[in-house]
Amino acid sequence: MWTRTYSKTFQGLKREDIWRIWTDINNWPTWHGDLDYCKLEGDFKVGNHFFLKPKGVQPVKIVLTEINEGYSFTDCTSFFGTKMYDIHAMEETVDGLKLTNKLVVTGPLKWLWIKLVAQNVADTIAEETENLVKLARSLHV
Repeated sequence: MWTRTYSKTFQGLKREDIWRIWTDINNWPTWHGDLDYCKLEGDFKVGNHFFLKPKGVQPVKIVLTEINEGYSFTDCTSFFGTKMYDIHAMEETVDGLKLTNKLVVTGPLKWLWIKLVAQNVADTIAEETENLVKLARSLHV
């Protein structure tokens, strides 16, 4: 199993704003600069899926596998011989709202998909988190 985790705490953020942006999958390209589009099929609930189209590559189907309403969700992308889980979580702390993103890659061909996809995803998480926070802060300007 391969994992990469990024966490950062932000002051002055509302958990509800982050949750609203996270669950608005169709608008992820507004804060994910490397996406052409995202399209959620149905509601934001376990078992439903969305298509995510990174710039320059084919779209991938991603399934919502776990949702803790208002706090966290996990999605899973299945590649040949590998599964990549993306865990998005937030926690209210005395220092502010802690946002965490954890990638987990499992399966016999994980080495290939880490090289082709997962490392690139991990490398963009910090920037995307900053974009997410900037968008959340702009909701109250």
